[in-house]
Amino acid sequence: MTERMKTPAQCETKQDVRSEIDRLDQELINLFAERHGYVIRMAAIKTDPHEAYDKARIETVIEKVRARALEKQLDEDQAELIWRTLIDWNVNFEKGVIAARRSQG
Repeated sequence: MTERMKTPAQCETKQDVRSEIDRLDQELINLFAERHGYVIRMAAIKTDPHEAYDKARIETVIEKVRARALEKQLDEDQAELIWRTLIDWNVNFEKGVIAARRSQG
């Protein structure tokens, strides 16, 4: 049975808030896992490790993230930091996959 979602205003105790944060953390993990599936596919499509780093694409993504954060009244700098960390990890992952595939022939 799924617990009912509470809005922040409906949370009356610290445990209520923690439960909702835990629920959201699980949703975020699910979304990151889904996103990673696309990163894996991108690594399969690319043929050169240098393709993993696309500065123009990265900056476009960051601009969108900052704008979306602002629309949601979130700190744009914090959102950018999170996404740059995610992108850096993805770039390194792709480079490793591509390089390993190339070294195998």
